Amino acid sequence: EKKQIQINELTTRDARRYVQGFRILVISTNDRNKATTAKTKIYQEFPELKAYLMYQSPYIKLKVGDFKTREEAEPYITDIQRFFPTGVYIIRDVIEVNPDKSGSL
Repeated sequence: EKKQIQINELTTRDARRYVQGFRILVISTNDRNKATTAKTKIYQEFPELKAYLMYQSPYIKLKVGDFKTREEAEPYITDIQRFFPTGVYIIRDVIEVNPDKSGSL
């Protein structure tokens, strides 16, 4: 039983692929607390979006989502702007694609 679980974990981990896609840049700040608070807010309001904190000296950037197309990201922009009125952009990024979840790959 346990062995099967381990095998499943391995196959799903290998199945994760990285492709060119889009993310939404929510905040870019040099204030770590601000970035962490923003990440928490995103998790509360948009639990379906994966949030990524990236450190690019001197800034910490909060990017959310793994969108294959710009169109997939667009509906979120106005919703996210309700909480973060400035500086929310769709950006090109390398995204994680998990075939298990999307089923389309």
